[in-house]
Amino acid sequence: MTSLGTASAAPGEMDTGRLTVGETRDGTTVGLPVAVINGVDDGETLYIQAASDGDELNGVGVVARVVPQLDPAELSGTVLVVGIANYFGFQVAEHRNPIDDTKLNRAYPGDARGSSSERIAHATFEAATRADYVLDLHQGSTSRMINEVRVRCGRHHRLHRKCLELAKVFDCGYILDQKGPEGQLARAAPDEGVPTIDPELGGAVGWDEESIEYGVRGVFNVLTHYGFLDGETEARPQTRAHAFDRYGAPSGGVVDYRVDLGEEVARGDTLFRVTDVFGQVKAEVSADNDGVFWRSRRLPQVASGEYVCSVGTTIDQY
Repeated sequence: MTSLGTASAAPGEMDTGRLTVGETRDGTTVGLPVAVINGVDDGETLYIQAASDGDELNGVGVVARVVPQLDPAELSGTVLVVGIANYFGFQVAEHRNPIDDTKLNRAYPGDARGSSSERIAHATFEAATRADYVLDLHQGSTSRMINEVRVRCGRHHRLHRKCLELAKVFDCGYILDQKGPEGQLARAAPDEGVPTIDPELGGAVGWDEESIEYGVRGVFNVLTHYGFLDGETEARPQTRAHAFDRYGAPSGGVVDYRVDLGEEVARGDTLFRVTDVFGQVKAEVSADNDGVFWRSRRLPQVASGEYVCSVGTTIDQY
């Protein structure tokens, strides 16, 4: 029997339930929605988590499509799922946990007696570190961005190559290979010996079908490659970035992009112009280095100095 919170499944069974992480202000128990899919045959364990940031919904879309397709009779090993990690942020469609104004993905490995976010991080970290592989599903929140997978443990970490392999198998086409901030699940779990990646499934407000499909394919790529399901996968070369140039607006106005997401740029290429409301060009910004146009703001209006876009640099193929 394998359990996660109140969900328990014997080999060949699937169950859903709740993982208790605290109480609301009126004393009601807060439980995260969880699922256990226990394969009929022995094997490894995969942990999947979505909505660590409460307004990043594409991962929830992935879970909603993947779980109904998992037949325990065809599965070797176990899949553990936390469908919504940031309970309070999800309820109000906010990035941070409004109870303690904290970004959950900066609270790992958590604290069972700590703040609201630390308690959620503790409970989900305990579940994640029972697994052999971890997928922490994210998206670019309100930014426009390519579908990418982030490897956050750092290039000198003992699990770096295994995390890179997991990212390549997930196969979004792009990998961000850069050590993450303290408190990220994708940085903390490798310290416990668990290869972990952070797929950033595009950038949108709400539901983005194309990015959700990237995530669904990625999960099934992982399940097949690592022997949870029968079949074969062929990991394609990925475009990998190790660093980023960020660009702000030199003046206020409306942004007019001159390149598209995923497009290769050369040093000196025009990235965007800033115009006034009548279309008159006020400023033009060019790339400082060769790279890939990786991320940009969603709304076109900007104030002087406000973030506009990022170019992935130090590019190679992995």
